[in-house]
Amino acid sequence: MSAGVVFQEALRVLSEHALPEEAERDVLVALEAGRPGPLALLYAAGAEAGLARGVMLRRAAGLFFCFCAANLADDLSDGDCTYYAEPVRTGPGVQFALQGLCTATVARADVPAPVLAEMGRAQVAMAALQALEVRTDAWTAPRFQHVAEGIAGAQWSLYLRVLWEGTPLAERAVEVGRNLGVVAHVAEDIRSKDARFHGMPEEDRRQVLSWARDAAEALRQQGLRCLDAVLRTVDPVLGGA
Repeated sequence: MSAGVVFQEALRVLSEHALPEEAERDVLVALEAGRPGPLALLYAAGAEAGLARGVMLRRAAGLFFCFCAANLADDLSDGDCTYYAEPVRTGPGVQFALQGLCTATVARADVPAPVLAEMGRAQVAMAALQALEVRTDAWTAPRFQHVAEGIAGAQWSLYLRVLWEGTPLAERAVEVGRNLGVVAHVAEDIRSKDARFHGMPEEDRRQVLSWARDAAEALRQQGLRCLDAVLRTVDPVLGGA
C-alpha cells in the first residue's frame, strides 16, 4: 500500500511535465523496471521521521526518480536493459529525463539549496565509482567494500539525507544510509549468486560478510521501525552465507 502511494505520486509528477507520448511511455517503462525498489522503505522512513504527508510523498517520488536513473544506468552498463527494444538508443535519453525529474521534484519539496548541492555532489561521486566497477575483472574484499560503500552506501545516505532534512532523524541519515546500502548490496550479491561476491577468494568473502554483518548490527542498534523489514530480509541471507 505505502509503496503504491509513492509510485502514484511519481506518476502524478511525471504527468505534470506533459512530455510527448513516446517520451512519457519510455519513462514509465523505466519506472516499472525500478519497482518496487526503495518505494516502501522511503515511505516508512519518511513517516517515521514525522514528515508532513505532502512533503514526504514529493521527496520520496523525487528520490525514486533518482533510483530509477541509477538502475537504468547500471542495467545499460551490464547489458541487462532488456525492457527496451533498442536500449542503447532509448536508454540514455530516459536516464537524462529521470535525472531531471529527480532534481525538479526534490527542489519543490522544501529541501534547502545546500542539501540540493550535496545531492548533486553525491551523484557525481557515485557515478565515478561506477567507472571503477565496470573496469574490475577480479574482485577483492578491499575493492568490493570500496565500490559497495561508494555506490550503494552513498546512494542510501543521499536518499535519507534528502528525505530526513529538517526532521529529528536528519543527523542520523549518513550513518544509517551507509549501513543500509552496504547490507542490501552484500545480501543481494549473495542471494543472486553474483560473481562480484562469489568469485572472490574465500578469505575475501569472509571479510566482506563480516563487514556486512557489522553493518546490519549497527542498523539494529538504531532502533528504527522503518528498518525492521530490511533486517528481516537480509539477516537470513547474511547468517546463512
